[in-house]
Amino acid sequence: MKVAKKKKIQKTNAIRQVEQKNIAYNEYEFAWSEDHLSADSVAEKLEIDPARIFKTLVTVGNKTGPVVAVIPGNQELDLKKLAKVSGNKKIEMLHLKDLEETTGYIRGGCSPIGMKKLFPTFIAAEAQQYDRIIVSAGKRGLQIELAWQDILTLTNGKIADLTF
Repeated sequence: MKVAKKKKIQKTNAIRQVEQKNIAYNEYEFAWSEDHLSADSVAEKLEIDPARIFKTLVTVGNKTGPVVAVIPGNQELDLKKLAKVSGNKKIEMLHLKDLEETTGYIRGGCSPIGMKKLFPTFIAAEAQQYDRIIVSAGKRGLQIELAWQDILTLTNGKIADLTF
């Protein structure tokens, strides 16, 4: 009888950081496509409550530079709220062409963990409803599930009201 080998998942910066801190996590790999990068699509593929899947958005503040927001995938970021909690007067989305150079990650694979630099990071208050949330693991088609408190620790982040 043959035993199927588990496919080895490529380690990303996010997974390496989590493992270095001995943080408990689960990883989920799935086939992705450019047409199905939404949290709902990911939730459907992973058969997980879409409200537990959080997206990572990178913005630029007029005073602080890059600011990271981690919000439920089925909600929208309120830029005014993020500007206020991050100490900025104005904040806008980071241009997509600058994402990889700034964070080390590409669209659809941007994790709040393991970016090139430690940017101010804010996690939406909705995360507190769950023991564990799911964010990108740093590669398209790869998600990581861990306690939201662990994400705060890894990013020096803060919980904030970010959505509308």
